[in-house]
Amino acid sequence: MQHHKLIIVGSGPAGYTAAIYAGRANLNPVIIEGIQPGGQLTTTTEVENFPGFAEGIDANELMDQMRQQCERFGTTIMSNIVTRCDLSKAPYHLWLDDENEMTCDSLIIATGATAKYLGLDDEKKYMGQGVSACATCDGFFYRKKVVAVVGGGDTACEEATYLAGLAKKVYLIVRKDKLRASKIMQERVLTNPNIEVLFLTNTLGLFGENGVEGAHLIYNKGGEDEREYDLAIDGFFLAIGHKPNSEVFLPWVKIDETGYIMTEGNSPRTGIPGVYAAGDVADPHYRQAVVAAGSGAKAAIEAEKYLATLQK
Repeated sequence: MQHHKLIIVGSGPAGYTAAIYAGRANLNPVIIEGIQPGGQLTTTTEVENFPGFAEGIDANELMDQMRQQCERFGTTIMSNIVTRCDLSKAPYHLWLDDENEMTCDSLIIATGATAKYLGLDDEKKYMGQGVSACATCDGFFYRKKVVAVVGGGDTACEEATYLAGLAKKVYLIVRKDKLRASKIMQERVLTNPNIEVLFLTNTLGLFGENGVEGAHLIYNKGGEDEREYDLAIDGFFLAIGHKPNSEVFLPWVKIDETGYIMTEGNSPRTGIPGVYAAGDVADPHYRQAVVAAGSGAKAAIEAEKYLATLQK
């Protein structure tokens, strides 16, 4: 069984940044990169809002540069998945998908969150070519264009309102006959002249030659006035929620009602000595690469301080 000072689970901006900081502190961190090397950011194309890249940068290139930076400072990267763990006492025990086991003195959980999708084949087909799960990340590319947002909760209303300041027209596709969002968010959407709400509407598919050009919709499915029609759009934004990848760390860490790991105050501390959470797995609000990177730095600094106390 391998033992390490610090193991980082996850390889998105939070995990990579944590490894950069930990590597420079001579902690010889190990990253277990999981099922999506580079994290959720690799599902998009161009990144224009990460500091330091005046002309923007391809998302996969950005994550590859972070990976190389980790390795430069002595990080070992393993292409494995953590299948279960025991965080009841130190050293902390991890089981991997290849049946190997590892222990560590400190652990950083940076497994991210996964956007929920409708389950349409077209979502995969047009991912990065008109389909997005982050308006803040990709909305800039749709200035003066027509977009649709799917969802009826606060997140959907927030995304629609944000996009309404950029796009020529925003359709909010809602499968029920009313919005689930808070009253103030409903009011912002319903009074915005740039947003049109399509109630009782479901998406059947998407179409387009070189990216999304429209959506196949159905109104009032199963009702007497059911009808199918096509809606011309340039972008299709999913806003039906995210699922934090926290299951494997239960019941050891505290989570909120939707599964996000709860940390102490403005810190990455989970309440378990030497165990920290960083990035989207502990962030239900921002879900931005730069925020995740910052939280990864905080987690590594905390881990360094904690490990120093073990040597005294």
